[in-house]
Amino acid sequence: MNEPWPADPPAIMIDDEVRHQTIDGFGVSTAFRRNELIRALPRDKQREILDLWFSREKGAGLTILRLGIGSAPAGSPYDDMVSIQPEDPGGPDAPPRYVWDGDDNSQVWMAKAAQEYGVERFFAVPWSAPGYMKDNGEEKNGGRLKPEWQRAYADYLVQYTRFYQREGVLITDLGFANEPDWTAKHASMRFTPQEATQFVKVLGPVASGMRVVCCESVGWTEAMAYTTAIEADPEARRWVQVYTGHGYATPVDGPLPTNRRTWMSEWNPNGTTWNENWYDGSGSDGYTIASAVHDALTLGNVSAYLYWLGASKGSTRALLRIDEAEGVYRVSKRLWAVAAFSRFIRPGAVRIGARAAAPSLRVCAFRNPDGSRVVEVLNTGLAPVTWAGVSETAEVYLTDATASLDSLPVSDGAVTFPSRALTTVVLR
Repeated sequence: MNEPWPADPPAIMIDDEVRHQTIDGFGVSTAFRRNELIRALPRDKQREILDLWFSREKGAGLTILRLGIGSAPAGSPYDDMVSIQPEDPGGPDAPPRYVWDGDDNSQVWMAKAAQEYGVERFFAVPWSAPGYMKDNGEEKNGGRLKPEWQRAYADYLVQYTRFYQREGVLITDLGFANEPDWTAKHASMRFTPQEATQFVKVLGPVASGMRVVCCESVGWTEAMAYTTAIEADPEARRWVQVYTGHGYATPVDGPLPTNRRTWMSEWNPNGTTWNENWYDGSGSDGYTIASAVHDALTLGNVSAYLYWLGASKGSTRALLRIDEAEGVYRVSKRLWAVAAFSRFIRPGAVRIGARAAAPSLRVCAFRNPDGSRVVEVLNTGLAPVTWAGVSETAEVYLTDATASLDSLPVSDGAVTFPSRALTTVVLR
């Protein structure tokens, strides 16, 4: 939108002729056995949580579920997931000895539940290869994939997706490492950008029917190195359809160097206390999340935003906190910050031009496949701002300290954006 401002500009200007990225969706991760927390709740509580995640009427209407591919043997601690081949079959060239329990730490149950709400995008990613495939001999503490195990590891990942297909769930997007630039005490595995470039040439040809995803870097700036390396190699570039990065080491502040789809695939704020607030300056409130989603969409041009985690326990920064002993859960404003975007901006939507006259307003707009337009306005200032000339048929939803996607009326063709609030306007 480079045309000059009119003499008396409206608060918001939208330009349908300006087209940016196409949206794949919004989602959460339920890895590290968090599904088991939900499944242990009474049935009515399970349904309420599923509604909060996936329902477009009652919750966020999420459309992507990120699954964790396990690497640890059975009986491992809580934070690990069970492998489909926990024991060395006798070397990289030996016939594989896969095992499958049809449950995968309740991830199959969760995926099937998501399907009932219309979710069609399932992204599976491992935190590590099985320990016997790595040079450190364990799934934890980093280590690297041994070169001779590359093809066997690629087959291992594809077999995981085949087990899900047997259960009636189609894995659409497949990764091969999580945060390959960071060594964690839990399951983790290192890849340099050059090693990742080499491995996608092995995985791509055997992962038919799925989008190969790379590389889940610990930060967005760090993701640029992996993207650049793969984009520079014509054979590797052929196989990678989605580039991903996380928001821990560095936030999303610009696009990755590619014309392929990019996803902000994992982030939540650090901290040691459970926080349900909308705005308190803590950096873990709902307002912070709304700002982060807005930046990812407008600065990073991401096609998807995936939050970590959907639910957990204790002093978590997840969207929901589950109390196992009491059999109850609590909802944070972080959930409603995500929902203000995900419920209304649907897969296939295109971000269009949008700008605000007031510097306190951060705005982005989208056109959905059904023709509706969605305008997201985060008022960062202390004073309300009014947008005049809005259609009386517009739908307006407010999210702030007291409202969670509460419907607001359009009064005399005007919408007022309260201070420190996120307002969603749907123009049909």
